[in-house]
Amino acid sequence: MKMPRTVQEILEHADELARRFENYEPSAGNERDPGAFAELRQAVQSRSDAERSISDAVTRARSSGYSWAFIGSLLGTSGEAARQRYRHTQDA
Repeated sequence: MKMPRTVQEILEHADELARRFENYEPSAGNERDPGAFAELRQAVQSRSDAERSISDAVTRARSSGYSWAFIGSLLGTSGEAARQRYRHTQDA
């Protein structure tokens, strides 16, 4: 389907979408498990919390004199990669 360009095409497209919406009959195959959404959302939140915790710990480690090479080794990466990812949190 091509994208509508004129006002008339946009109105016709809107009418077609409205008809499709009004005529839609959901089936069991269209249902989704809300528990899967909640689990994924919680996992994303946990990852965000973990990233914030790591960032704070990197800041404390740098303030305590630990090298980027040491920090990178704990993070499973190179010191340069760790510096590029976390330097904005404390020393640019």
